[in-house]
Amino acid sequence: MMLPRTPSFRLDGRRALVTGAGRGIGLALAAALAEAGAAVTLAARTSEEIEAGAGAIRAAGGDARAAVLDVTDLEAVATFFAGSPAFHCLVNNAGTNRPKPMQEVSEADYDAVLDLNVKSAFFVAQHCARRMIAEGAAGSLIHIGSQMGHVGGPNRSLYCASKWAMEGMSKAFALDLAPFGIRSNTLAPTFIETPMTRPFFEDESFRASVLAKIKLGRLGKVEDLMGAALFLASDASALVTGTSLVVDGGWTAD
Repeated sequence: MMLPRTPSFRLDGRRALVTGAGRGIGLALAAALAEAGAAVTLAARTSEEIEAGAGAIRAAGGDARAAVLDVTDLEAVATFFAGSPAFHCLVNNAGTNRPKPMQEVSEADYDAVLDLNVKSAFFVAQHCARRMIAEGAAGSLIHIGSQMGHVGGPNRSLYCASKWAMEGMSKAFALDLAPFGIRSNTLAPTFIETPMTRPFFEDESFRASVLAKIKLGRLGKVEDLMGAALFLASDASALVTGTSLVVDGGWTAD
């Protein structure tokens, strides 16, 4: 009897781009893709962290390079992709948050969150997909969304708006790009302890309110997302497109 074989989670011979890769979730996902054999480009606005991250990946035996790129500068984004071979995997991770009640949100707050989380993510994906199509490179677009793209939350009107937008954007991408063998999905985490979020958890009442919603009883770690991203990047998810992989400890199940 010939048994079916599990599709490979390896990424040997493939190129991957991770935005916002200097630390936290972005750096962890870059490390995961490199460990699986991908040649990974770490992109962020400043060089220090991504150079250190790429160096650490190389020291661990991976293939990584750093690329200074401000994804809010759409001219720079176009130039970057014009000068790079096609990537087989994009991790659209650069993002921000300005938590406050909706009645206190300013236009500057709105522009900061929506321009980075939606507009920049859209055009990074567009330029990446154009290169993939031009070179006949099938692959996977992975957009780092959030559980807040599936529910609402207090003081999260801007963040929810941006992450719900990302969910719709990704579904439509999946339909447009399916004929070219390019998949598009979101990875939607709960609260993950990172350098960006750690100060929020110093507020014990906030920490307690979050833990009450995460049914598994703990905050997320970047390691909790590494396998999920590898799944979406690899042939193991070859029929998965236009959906969201929610890694939320049960938050949205209630």
